[in-house]
Amino acid sequence: MFSDADVAALYDLLNPWNPDRRSEDRFYFPLVMSSESVLDVGCGTGAMLKLARERGHRGRLVGLDPDRAALDRARRRTDVEWVEGTAADARRGADFELATMTGHAFQNLLTDDELRTSLTAIHGALRPGGRFAFETRHPQVRAWEEWTPANPNDVVDLVDGAGRAVRYWHDVDAVVGDVVAIRGTVAKPDGAVLRVLRESLRFLDVATLNAFLVEAGFEIQAQYGDWDRGQITDDSREIITIACRM
Repeated sequence: MFSDADVAALYDLLNPWNPDRRSEDRFYFPLVMSSESVLDVGCGTGAMLKLARERGHRGRLVGLDPDRAALDRARRRTDVEWVEGTAADARRGADFELATMTGHAFQNLLTDDELRTSLTAIHGALRPGGRFAFETRHPQVRAWEEWTPANPNDVVDLVDGAGRAVRYWHDVDAVVGDVVAIRGTVAKPDGAVLRVLRESLRFLDVATLNAFLVEAGFEIQAQYGDWDRGQITDDSREIITIACRM
């Protein structure tokens, strides 16, 4: 068996939160540490908020995620508030200074209605002048074409928390419009499959993304094409956005 709890633990191994070593974490962490109240939408196992508390954040930290197994892992730290729910469940009038959506979680918002509902909720959870920081992969580089076991950089071998040697890789099942359906396979080193994880991701271009943000009442404060805050160019892999509640 490879349980939901095992999947949550594997996520932490594959995506260690470390602003001292990872450029994407280094981008977000100062924003979190300088904000007195933070809502992390799609917080997963809560690594970012837990580290913020460990490093001295004294304000309100709230993690929101629909994955119960991930939240069970997050709730091992009790001085952060953990809420089970989707982005659309963000509480109106909560008066947060900052909302974040890291790890490309924004791409899990697949339909126009889901985007509108989620952005409206996040907007409503922020105080006037509050900021929403998130990233989405730029569709122009077609990142999904690299998600294949034929790409050695997409195959990860590791030992999980239970001491099991496992291998993890992706396959793309379908590309329909701007939505890509993928499979993540957890297997033994000999290829025997332990668990298959399915996910769909939406790839929005800059103009489409910004139209949704403006419609929800946000003003685009800044957008970057890389984690060093470079401008968006024809070969940028990311659309990193800081939007402000009007």
